[in-house]
Amino acid sequence: MSNSSFPSEFLLLPFADTRELQLLHFGLFLGIYLAALLGNGLILTAVACDHPLHTPMYFFLLNLTLLDVGTITTTVPKAMANSLWDTTAISYLECAAQVFFFFFFISAEFSLLTIMAYDRYIAICKRLHYGTIMASRTCVNMAAAAWGSTFLNAVLHTANTFSLPLCQGNALDQFFCEIPQILKLSCSDAYLREVGLIVASVCLASGCFVFLVLSYVEIFRAVLRIPSEQGRHKAFFMCLPYLAVVFLFISTAFFAYLKPPSMSSSSLNLLLAVLYSAVNPLIYSMRNQELKDVVWKVMTGGFSEGINCPSS
Repeated sequence: MSNSSFPSEFLLLPFADTRELQLLHFGLFLGIYLAALLGNGLILTAVACDHPLHTPMYFFLLNLTLLDVGTITTTVPKAMANSLWDTTAISYLECAAQVFFFFFFISAEFSLLTIMAYDRYIAICKRLHYGTIMASRTCVNMAAAAWGSTFLNAVLHTANTFSLPLCQGNALDQFFCEIPQILKLSCSDAYLREVGLIVASVCLASGCFVFLVLSYVEIFRAVLRIPSEQGRHKAFFMCLPYLAVVFLFISTAFFAYLKPPSMSSSSLNLLLAVLYSAVNPLIYSMRNQELKDVVWKVMTGGFSEGINCPSS
């Protein structure tokens, strides 16, 4: 197998042909990216430093926030740098790292959303046993299983994808490196091995989706049986932020990969990905007064008023 089968670099899809539009894209996505980092950073600090927020729900929210930060950091800075420096090149190793981390963070996020659905199901449908079922060790084990399994899955997909010989050039029809675009460059039928792995991953994701839907069917059935109207509203609003995040996550993925070719736009794909991570902190804080209070204390230097991060 010749070295030409493995290019030294790839060419990403540019955002625009003119310098002015490239700089406009850079400024726009820099602002959104910094807003996403700020919002997620405030939630991370609030959950980590405020003891009353050390509950299973906020523990999983902390994990979700870390994954959001990882996802946008994997793709957005490189895209902004290419717009700023008027280039589309990305090295072979950088491309492999993007494929690995993007697949890892997205897979782990979907796994964690499934776990959070189970947490809400136990909290509403089996609330008398919630403390026993969702013990600290159980929550840590579930989060570790989500991170560990998706890490190994990402290693497998990345190693398999970049072991394929590439015979169709090195230009990718996307603003970042992802497996479907790499497979388009592969030779003959060599890509079928990776397609088989992707099909297996899709089947696993479909199983998680079915579990998620069934969990919320049971949750809504339990909510409707709550005798008091106030209790029903409280239970419903407890689930509302999570449902909004799941809807954004799934609709963004479906739009990015299943939209018609006529609607293809690299800047639109990037905007959707960044907005998803930027909007998450807003969604979770809008209906949660406790979280809003702690975040406000963090922003106004409230550590001296009772919010104390553990010393390193």
